Amino acid sequence: MDFSALNKNTSSTSNKSALQNINANGNSGAKGAQDTQDRFLKLLVAQMQNQDPMNPMDNAQVTTQLAQIQTVSGVGTLNTSIQALAGQFSQMQALQSVGLVGREVSVPGDQVIVKDGKAKLDYVLDSTAASVKLEVLSASGAVVDTVELGKQKAGAQSYSWDAAKANGLEGLKWRITATNGDAKVASTTMMRDTVTALNTAGSTLQLELKYSGTVDYTKIRAIG
Repeated sequence: MDFSALNKNTSSTSNKSALQNINANGNSGAKGAQDTQDRFLKLLVAQMQNQDPMNPMDNAQVTTQLAQIQTVSGVGTLNTSIQALAGQFSQMQALQSVGLVGREVSVPGDQVIVKDGKAKLDYVLDSTAASVKLEVLSASGAVVDTVELGKQKAGAQSYSWDAAKANGLEGLKWRITATNGDAKVASTTMMRDTVTALNTAGSTLQLELKYSGTVDYTKIRAIG
């Protein structure tokens, strides 16, 4: 019996190419993985039915192809599960963050927020500084007050500024200048703000703050 015509239509090269195309396109979720698995099995059955009886597929080849489809199916299912967990995590994060509404938080910023005649100015030094200078600026950029804080260690620092030294409280900002010898020391100024609402419309949880506007939840450095 002549199987040559049959073998031309089901060559090993064309089968491998088809299987590779299926594997390459099978990562679009659980439904896509299931469709891919169905197509793969149909192709494998057709391949086995039309194989050359004188040169059949060996067990190792069949096992390899089955392992490939199981990998594709598993990746698709895992991707769907991860997406579901991410959605649940975002919902839990939003629910837990409801308690932040009305609370005071610290975020990177340089506005001076005065309460009861005082402004608590927080900042972080990247390394130890031999000299630290704090300056409060008016809305026009003029220096309102200068405080020499001397030597300070790396890390979080805080200073309570007396707002009576300013003629007005609108638009006040502040800055830190830190040095260690001739080298500048990097620093981050913080501002205390009040959470007024939550925003879950985007891909990340955001907080609406009274003075800073909308900020990502990840920018919160301290609460309370």
